[in-house]
Amino acid sequence: MFIKANKFLMGATMAVALVLGGCVNEIDTVPTPEQEQTQPQNPYVEGELIVKFSPEVEAMLDAVTRSGGAATRSGIPSFDQVMETVGGYQLERVFPVDKRTEEQSRQRGLHLWYVVRFEGESIDAVARKFEALGEVQKVNPNRRIYRAYNSKAMPLLVSNAATRSALSGAINDPLLGKQWNLINEGDMFLKDGYIKSIKDADVQVEGAWQKSTGNSQVIVAVLDEGVYYNHPDLKANMWVNEGEIEFSTNDNDGNGYAGDLHGYNFVKGTGTITTDDAYDSGHGSHVAGVIAAVNNNGLGISSIAGGNGTADSGVKIMSCQIFSGVTGSSALAVCRAIKYAADNGAVVAQCSWGYISGEANIYDWNEQGFHTQEEWEQGAPLEKEAFDYFTHTAGSANGPIEGGIAIFAAGNESAPAAGYPGASDWAVAVTATSADFTPATYTNYGKGSVIAAPGGDQDYYWNYQNEGQNYGEEGCILSTLPYNISESGYGYMEGTSMACPHVSGVAALAISYAADKRIHLKATELRELLIAKENTTPIDDYMTGTKIYRRYVADIGPIQPMSMNLDSYRGQMGNGQVNATKLLAAIDGVGVPMRFPNIYVGEGQKCAVVPAHYFVGGEQMTFSVTIADSQIASCSQEGGKLVFEGLKSGTTTATLIAKGTTTEQHTFTITVRKGADGSGWL
Repeated sequence: MFIKANKFLMGATMAVALVLGGCVNEIDTVPTPEQEQTQPQNPYVEGELIVKFSPEVEAMLDAVTRSGGAATRSGIPSFDQVMETVGGYQLERVFPVDKRTEEQSRQRGLHLWYVVRFEGESIDAVARKFEALGEVQKVNPNRRIYRAYNSKAMPLLVSNAATRSALSGAINDPLLGKQWNLINEGDMFLKDGYIKSIKDADVQVEGAWQKSTGNSQVIVAVLDEGVYYNHPDLKANMWVNEGEIEFSTNDNDGNGYAGDLHGYNFVKGTGTITTDDAYDSGHGSHVAGVIAAVNNNGLGISSIAGGNGTADSGVKIMSCQIFSGVTGSSALAVCRAIKYAADNGAVVAQCSWGYISGEANIYDWNEQGFHTQEEWEQGAPLEKEAFDYFTHTAGSANGPIEGGIAIFAAGNESAPAAGYPGASDWAVAVTATSADFTPATYTNYGKGSVIAAPGGDQDYYWNYQNEGQNYGEEGCILSTLPYNISESGYGYMEGTSMACPHVSGVAALAISYAADKRIHLKATELRELLIAKENTTPIDDYMTGTKIYRRYVADIGPIQPMSMNLDSYRGQMGNGQVNATKLLAAIDGVGVPMRFPNIYVGEGQKCAVVPAHYFVGGEQMTFSVTIADSQIASCSQEGGKLVFEGLKSGTTTATLIAKGTTTEQHTFTITVRKGADGSGWL
């Protein structure tokens, strides 16, 4: 009927998932009593099915679900007749109506997906009834999603905060010296004359910073635990939905979600992002800090694309919360988060989660994930369509990037294949390395893995000490944490989910550079540049001999050393390690100049555009607009924005003149339309 669900996992923090005997359970490793009570063993949400209807019945569905929320009838006689035998029946659209993007949602068929809730019968039995109906295209269970690890951040003590902050001349963040992942001088982890660190075994961000430190037009959606948006090293770089009001229960901007000021909590169905559950790990905040902690503010850490310390110079973080404490999430929540990200301006999806590798050791993980892309697409069709939507419709044909790029952790099962969906040919699956370019002891590798990045390796560095200071932590990734996790607001984590945001940050920096240069890229083009061998740091020369480490040493002490054969990883960690300097240099030779966009606006509606975004040095320019037919539309200036108002249906040409040290002229069209029907979308 449908492919057996493989449990979701976050390819994430490896400190550490352990039960006695060395086995790891993919839902929860060492559950607390509270976890055992709240996490059911059934991999599906009881009483829910996700259904895709045929296009022929969309008018019937629209008639009963157009206003939003749940309905008790579908309007489809055959479907409702089947449901009469099932108690407590209701259905609602998977994706709420967003008036700005409803047209493209319908073009891609996402309006045909519904979640159906019922009582009294098993999901198997109801699914069989639905599958017999000609009006139903697809039926799938709503999978439960749990993290595969006991997240355990290693807090940074305030007394240990002093560091070698002079590493990068213009950046004054005091903890930068502890961030070997950003700038590796090759002098860390020294004992008895042996160094487990190699100069430049990092993401090569210093050279990239000479070209760009970030651009506030670029939004990265963090699909993870919630991001602590009030952290002093994150707050200035959080995405702000200007049309919303924090904690509001009304959908003030009409995007289908209420109160979504910095993103949305898809676990609890609220605009309130949370980080203070007793079992939260701080993972989302940690990931966000790697990408866009505020640079050069004299505080805490540095980040890859966090700006240069001036206002609005860093990329923005959108928090799409899909995990919260031990509260179960679902595939439904993940898919909504993906579409939300695309519809609200995100162009990079940071996904430190995925399915267990299809090559995972079944004795350690109890089962295996999808083995092929085709298997994943058949077993997770809604996820496939949601990601198709993101990769094809995020961004803008008139902005720095058209389409979105989704970046995933390869997984932490030490398996010779990345997990899906990250291993798909449209995504980017990231393997993890240590501070000497060697593979992290836990990382997946091989099939589907396309690029490596620093992920930390506590078990490798644990027994190297200097004056009593343990290097196990410092061999991991330092980033931001909520204060309920770390009193200092900073701490260490490791995993392919820590490698993943390094690649997301570098991708965001490349898009920022394109925005700075006012050039336009396609997401497919950026993906190929990002993972191209010539744009990465070669690491295969380090895949030789053996690597000695102490597995689980942080939890059970200095056990017998173990070894891994590095030769098995040669050519299997991706095309090389992500290199920001090389990638931004490659951007110089691609893309096309941006043009002021054609304007589409509803009759009696307004549309605002920032003209400076389309001209190099546009912030110092003045702008004027001439509209050929002033009866169709008007234009006014409000601050740095041009505001177009639709007066009557029709199309007219218009001319924008930009004056600075030079004068440029762009011709464009303005199209004014009434609503296509009474539903509120064009």
